[in-house]
Amino acid sequence: MSVSAFNPDVVEDVIRVWGNKPGAIIPILQGVQEKYNYLPPETFPYVAKKLGVSEARVYGVATFYENFSLTPKGKFIIKVCDGTACHVRKSLPNLEEFRKQLGLSSKKITTDDLTFTVQTVACLGACSLAPAFMVSGAVPDKVYANVKPEQISGILEDLKKIG
Repeated sequence: MSVSAFNPDVVEDVIRVWGNKPGAIIPILQGVQEKYNYLPPETFPYVAKKLGVSEARVYGVATFYENFSLTPKGKFIIKVCDGTACHVRKSLPNLEEFRKQLGLSSKKITTDDLTFTVQTVACLGACSLAPAFMVSGAVPDKVYANVKPEQISGILEDLKKIG
């Protein structure tokens, strides 16, 4: 999978939905990220010009909110819960197993082929299913419950078949 080239028409489509007003920065960035799975660098000057605000303001919004990504993410985004219930029930061994099998680390969270991104989240709201993680992206969001590290390779193989 490769990163799609920036296309101003994609941004224009999003701006048409939300309007070209400064108060629409967040939904516009969300819409662009939904199309690319991250915010390409060309997004900032383009959106700034269209909304009549500084590029620094648009960039500031994008870097303030943790949900926005400035780097490409994988087709499958694996969110490993490390909230209290999941942490106590051993979510970190699952995280480490994902990283080991995919050649990732706390610094490198996306595979080179942009198939997988592995990250931690504070809570998935699935405490009774701990340890849990969620996979989103090319499939409908799916929460995996009570997973043990030895199950990770099978889950990754199933995802590779889909993707």
